[in-house]
Amino acid sequence: MNVAINIENLVKSFGTKKAVDGLSLQVMENEIFGLIGPNGAGKTTTLRIIATLLKPTSGKVRIFGHDVVTEPEKVRELISYLPEESGAYNNLSGMEYLRFMASFYSNKNDQIDSIVKEGTEISGLEDRLKDKVKTYSKGMKRRLLVARALMIRPKLAILDEPTSGLDVYYAHYVRDIVKDYAERRGVTVLLSSHNMLEVQYMCTKVALINNGRIVEQGDPKNLMEKYSSSNLEDVFIKVSRFA
Repeated sequence: MNVAINIENLVKSFGTKKAVDGLSLQVMENEIFGLIGPNGAGKTTTLRIIATLLKPTSGKVRIFGHDVVTEPEKVRELISYLPEESGAYNNLSGMEYLRFMASFYSNKNDQIDSIVKEGTEISGLEDRLKDKVKTYSKGMKRRLLVARALMIRPKLAILDEPTSGLDVYYAHYVRDIVKDYAERRGVTVLLSSHNMLEVQYMCTKVALINNGRIVEQGDPKNLMEKYSSSNLEDVFIKVSRFA
């Protein structure tokens, strides 16, 4: 199995504040890997560095062997990135939005049609794709955006808080489509969340992050057994006390 993400001693400082402080981890190809912790722990900063949107202060980050600083174009060819606060164009229909985004990845109509068909199936929005995005609920918009991130079949999908602010129904739907799509298409997924129970359900591996540092990582089931806990929230509380 190939290494999808390799991070070595990553540091990102904003002035005197270290948002990421010596973080190291590996994500293997085809894993669904969760980076979890409270708000302000350094999750989003780490994802933005991996997505080539921020440059690290120090340390190394490689995506399928490509350095995010010296080979950002190569990295961008392999990834898709969905920020927590991402939005769509309100005056386009859902279908027009998917087609517009697909056009960035191909200039051939048949390939664009294939990408949009994939996005249509992922979103599950059916006839509502004919309607303008401004008429969508927050949950519907998030389904559209997740479809946009996955429909191009990236080697690595980076999802920042993919179910943030969604009700139980839409959060459950988004979790299921990400997990199912990753397993069917062989897409590696790195996602962040402060919802540890959600990550426990979705992810094959997790890293618990606090104050910019990884305090524990591994298989969710093994971590719960190691710390005699019934869920990852309890694991995080126990680990954080001694970190």
